[in-house]
Amino acid sequence: MSEQGKLVCVTGASGYTASWLVKLLLQRGYTVKATVRDPNYPKKTEHLLALEGATERLHLFKANLLEEGSFESVVDGCDAVFHTASPVVLIVDNPQAQLIDPALKGTMNVLRSCAKVPSVKRVAVTSSMASVAFNGKPLAPYVLVDESWLSDPVFCEKSKTLAEEAAWKFAKENGIDMVTIHPGWVIGPLLQPTLNLSVEEVLKLLKGDTFPNNTH
Repeated sequence: MSEQGKLVCVTGASGYTASWLVKLLLQRGYTVKATVRDPNYPKKTEHLLALEGATERLHLFKANLLEEGSFESVVDGCDAVFHTASPVVLIVDNPQAQLIDPALKGTMNVLRSCAKVPSVKRVAVTSSMASVAFNGKPLAPYVLVDESWLSDPVFCEKSKTLAEEAAWKFAKENGIDMVTIHPGWVIGPLLQPTLNLSVEEVLKLLKGDTFPNNTH
């Protein structure tokens, strides 16, 4: 099905999931506005610019998750926004600065920009299975985890949980049609030249390496 002429935005476009999303959107005829930390860093952008249709319909923009308003010009005119940008840090020295602020403030900055743009019909936020699966209730085979679940930060990855909770609140208050996606472990063929965290950790296990915090 062709979506020729429709304009969408993908944040964090150089990441593993976002790169495949950009590829799929271009294949379906969309024009894509993609945000990256540095559009002039070839290692993070060459694989995107090499995608079929990129020359005609892919536009790269610099955007900072922590800078309010940096997404406004990017989402302007878009029919939909796919927010995939989020910090991925294996060794965390400062959770607030490395994970929570970028995830929470970044998501809110994107949503605030979307709220100002009447063309945006839907926002899809890439969250995590960790944000919905762990709230103290037993996860038995008969249990259905649905939209009524939200993890307790005591049990799980706090940054994604806080970001999603704030996102739903803001979306409801501002009439934003939002959906969230909750992947578990992301792995598969790479488009980018560098390993993403999930693939890197699987590769370490296959090689017999241990995780940094493993003392055995």
